[in-house]
Amino acid sequence: MGMRPSYLVLAQLATAASLVAQAPAAHVDVPTIAARPEDVATIDGIVKAYYDVISGPAGQPRQWGRDRTLYWPGIRFFAASEKKDGTPVVRVLTHQEYVDQTDPGFAKNGFDEHEIHRVMQRIGNIAHVMSTYESRRAAGGPVTARGVNSIDLYWDGARWWITAASWDDERPGQPIPKELLP
Repeated sequence: MGMRPSYLVLAQLATAASLVAQAPAAHVDVPTIAARPEDVATIDGIVKAYYDVISGPAGQPRQWGRDRTLYWPGIRFFAASEKKDGTPVVRVLTHQEYVDQTDPGFAKNGFDEHEIHRVMQRIGNIAHVMSTYESRRAAGGPVTARGVNSIDLYWDGARWWITAASWDDERPGQPIPKELLP
C-alpha cells in the first residue's frame, strides 16, 4: 500500500503516516477502470502496482483509478503512528478518504515510495506480505522515511485482491526489525 498507505498542501512530505494526519482535501473523482492483468495476476504484480500508483514527481496526477482496481470492495487502510507524547494512534480510512487526503500533497510535492524488502506467507487463497519501504520526495532523492506496509491478500481463483493494508513508519525507539530489512 502501501498503504499505503494524497493530502492537503503540506509543509513537509515526511511520511505516509504524517500525511494521513492532515485534514481532508476536496473530493477527488476516481475513475472506474478495469484492472490491468499484470497488476493482479501475481503477488509480485499487485505489490509492484501498490507502490507504482502513488509514486510520481510533483505535478503528475496519481493513478487513482488503477489504484482502486487493486482493492477488495470496502477496503480499509490503517495508518499507525504515535502522538508527540508517544501514545499509539491509528487512523482508519476508506480508499476515497485516502485519495482525498493524499492527492494534493503528492501532486504538489512529489512522492516516491519503493519496496526494499519483503517477507511473505501464503496458505491456500490468502497471503500476508510485510513490505518494507523507503519514501522520498523524488525518485533518486534522499530518503525521507522508512517503514513497513502490512498487506493482506486474497486469491479469488482469477486474480489477487488487497483486502487490508496497514503501515507504520520507523522512528526513534522503533526501528524496523532486522528480519524485515534486506
